[in-house]
Amino acid sequence: MAKRIIKKVAVLGSGVMGSRIACHFAGIGLPVLLLDIVPNEAKESDNKAARNKIVNDALATAVKSNPSPIYTKDVVKKISTGNFDDNLKDIASCDWVIEVVVERLDIKQSLYERVEQYRKPGTLITSNTSGIPIGMLSQGRSADFKKHFCGTHFFNPPRYLRLLEIIPTPDTDASVVDFLMDYGDRYLGKTTVLAKDTPAFIANRIGVWGMMAIFGLIDKMGMTIDEVDALTGPLIGRPKSATFRTADVVGIDTLVKVAKGVYDNCPQDEQRDTFQIPSWLNKVTENNWLGDKSGQGFFKKTKGAGGEKEILTLDLKTLEYGPRVKPKFASVDAAKAVEDLKQRLQMLTAAPDRAGEFLRHFHYGLFSYISHRIPEISDELYRIDDAMMAGFGWEIGAFESWDVLGVERSVKKMKEAGYTVAPWVEEMIAAGNKSFYKVEGGQRLAYDPATKTYKPIPGGGDFIVLRHNKEVWKNSAAQVFDIGDGVLGLQWQSKMNSIGGDVLAGINKAIELAEKDYKGLVIANEGPNFSAGANVGMIFMLAVEQEWDELDFAIRFFQNTMMRVRYSSVPVVVAPHALALGGACEMSLHADKCCPAAETYTGLVELGVGLIPGGGGTKEFVLRASDEMHEDEPETITLKNRFLTIATAKVATSALEGFNIGVYRKGLDEVVMNPGRRIAAARQSVTELYEAGYVQPVPRTDVRVLGRSGLGSLYAGIHGMVQGRYATEHDATVARKLAYVMCGGDLSEQSLVSEQYLLDLEREAFLSLCGERKTLERIQGVLKTGKPVRN
Repeated sequence: MAKRIIKKVAVLGSGVMGSRIACHFAGIGLPVLLLDIVPNEAKESDNKAARNKIVNDALATAVKSNPSPIYTKDVVKKISTGNFDDNLKDIASCDWVIEVVVERLDIKQSLYERVEQYRKPGTLITSNTSGIPIGMLSQGRSADFKKHFCGTHFFNPPRYLRLLEIIPTPDTDASVVDFLMDYGDRYLGKTTVLAKDTPAFIANRIGVWGMMAIFGLIDKMGMTIDEVDALTGPLIGRPKSATFRTADVVGIDTLVKVAKGVYDNCPQDEQRDTFQIPSWLNKVTENNWLGDKSGQGFFKKTKGAGGEKEILTLDLKTLEYGPRVKPKFASVDAAKAVEDLKQRLQMLTAAPDRAGEFLRHFHYGLFSYISHRIPEISDELYRIDDAMMAGFGWEIGAFESWDVLGVERSVKKMKEAGYTVAPWVEEMIAAGNKSFYKVEGGQRLAYDPATKTYKPIPGGGDFIVLRHNKEVWKNSAAQVFDIGDGVLGLQWQSKMNSIGGDVLAGINKAIELAEKDYKGLVIANEGPNFSAGANVGMIFMLAVEQEWDELDFAIRFFQNTMMRVRYSSVPVVVAPHALALGGACEMSLHADKCCPAAETYTGLVELGVGLIPGGGGTKEFVLRASDEMHEDEPETITLKNRFLTIATAKVATSALEGFNIGVYRKGLDEVVMNPGRRIAAARQSVTELYEAGYVQPVPRTDVRVLGRSGLGSLYAGIHGMVQGRYATEHDATVARKLAYVMCGGDLSEQSLVSEQYLLDLEREAFLSLCGERKTLERIQGVLKTGKPVRN
């Protein structure tokens, strides 16, 4: 069979989901045709703009929305718009047609009838429905249509929520399913989960059960909304929006609709009654308090007496709004100090207070429910965990949580508390199998209830988890692993994965080990963020104590480590994801290659705390500006652009934007759509660089700096910013120091200087700024509130 290639996609329906799915496909580089209905008032018109008003307005709204559905501004150029009457014929040029119209069977089926007139045989046709059985949609269609039809359920917002459920019908060709599973993962960056055609599929079935079960516990235990959201958010590895805030964001009416759908269509569900809508929830929807879309739901934004914003919480007994009350639980206060989620879960569920009781009941109910959903909604337990992590933002899956709390021990306690488990779990324990997951030879295996054996999770080789490999070395913060193919991997754990002395020592040791016995090194980690940068707490403490020699030593150590990354005798590849700020961005700048996940937010942000990049970042931007200067342009333009990127603490809002701000290098660094694949991509890059005959680079001595001519131009710009009140006096002080370093100091003419010369200037400027009171106020603000003081 010829290899299927997707060159162009059509999205039918431009509502909230359709427009954002179109943006995501355009974001990965594909041309997209986005179509919707002709407005009633334009039916007789031949004015193209009037006929395409619905689709064009929807796309414009999507592009302006926050969070942005696009990786870069240019993405929109890849989307062409039209309407079903004039442009449905254009789907003949598309390889994949995705239907995202209103959730009504008759409307969808009549659209498919028209689609069949124009789609070329073999074209994929999929539906994003979540409320209609997939098998009903293709009834009455041709054999070729049915063979290439299935459900592809994206989660909103599609750019950020990583779940894509693939739901085949009995008629769907197996090769189509295989293709979509691979394409969604590799090109769309999704966790693709094969789901059965059951109500709410996998993620919504379990996720909405979880919310409804919590509503039941509230009534039973007399909990408040504020208490529940404090217990069901990041504390237990769930998103900040926890339970009730999530309902407000998603829409309370949507939640009720899914719950009713499961109640009506799953008569065999042993916990069916959990999906019954409590009386207070019916009243909330009757009042049209549907969450963010209606301006109020479980929470309501208002203005206090002094005009400041205030968020009120709904009292479920009186259905009146009142001030938020911060809950106090002794067990929560103790657990908050524990960084490790698994340890925290064990502590919390063992606690004797109300918080512990609530979390025990919630987890026992969850474990009971998921055990009974196999094989109803999925044959494989790991698919349920994948769906919950990717669709609902759970840090660890439900079966993995069960492993953390001890399967055998939990089952005993569950029975004592009146909860049942599915027979296959009891059989698993009886056979001496104590966990759902285990790691053997660096490979993760999951228990398979059908065969009663452990099986490798598919694609394991492409999804490298560093900690599953052989540990070679470690200190208090960092670990080095042998990740196979003759490559080492380094990761570290600290608050926000900040980079302190132990992490720098780990980087140096990892390079030393790699130079001795390996092809090269991958630097990555698996925390929520790659790194928020250097340890500013340490910098603040040394500066306040006026330990200038120690601070000088710390900055030198950072600079020397970054230069070690650049000038090692083996390739070093960095694989960042999420936040990669300040010092973490500097590490990326010095690597032989970067393999960032598409969702990587990077930049040199030190100006925000009254400092300049001091770990080689300023030097590196000067070096790159020097290499980019050419005869045809005024020399200051390239340097000015680089200067402004640092001076405005610009952060790329995606890895693709990281190229636009000059952090990543076109033709060298490589964006990886699926964050789970970035470590394998980085390992592959190390191997390729090594096998291409990697030669150790030599420190540069030919960096062109502009001296006074550049300084004059930059100083004038800084003066203008202050005069226009775009910058404070302290902003100007810091910016002038930055300009001084970037121009190579007060040189009378353009000169060629060494990297070390620039590093020395950079370090001197950094140290002098650490002595400024206003800089220390900014750093203190960040340490206390996470935001710098504007002074």
